[in-house]
Amino acid sequence: MRRSAAAAASLGWFVAIGGTFGCLLPYLLGYWHFHRPFSGWVAAQVVGVPLICAGLVPLLQSFLDFFRAGGTPIPVAAPPRLVVQGFYRHVRNPIYVGFMLIMLGQALLFGSLGLLEYTVIAWCVGAAGARFYEEPRLRRRFGIEYEAYRKNVRAWLPRLRP
Repeated sequence: MRRSAAAAASLGWFVAIGGTFGCLLPYLLGYWHFHRPFSGWVAAQVVGVPLICAGLVPLLQSFLDFFRAGGTPIPVAAPPRLVVQGFYRHVRNPIYVGFMLIMLGQALLFGSLGLLEYTVIAWCVGAAGARFYEEPRLRRRFGIEYEAYRKNVRAWLPRLRP
């Protein structure tokens, strides 16, 4: 895939998927209203903002890693080789992990139990997609290389040392 096409596709995917599930749906569901469930909630809100920022880091870095490998995170335009650098050295699903941090940060920022529930549901959907679609696809495509990677890197809890 040409680099310019990969960059445009990745940006479009990031905006469409991330924007829809990370911003538009929570907004339309009414979760983007500030609440203070109890006194002292300001401290939780202060924690929410850095969580949102921290979640963007692995997400954006992963998109960049896919781009550098000659592809995109979009399954139909995946790189020709298994991406195992960057955050992928620490966790197999850094895009999902980053997204969950963003959503948890939003739940704290807005003080929204509904947004926390939405985050749990989003994780369940993402985990099922990773387990029943992405992993078998990667196993078929990369075989023993993916199995070795899968054995050494956890799916959801990042390891500190790669």
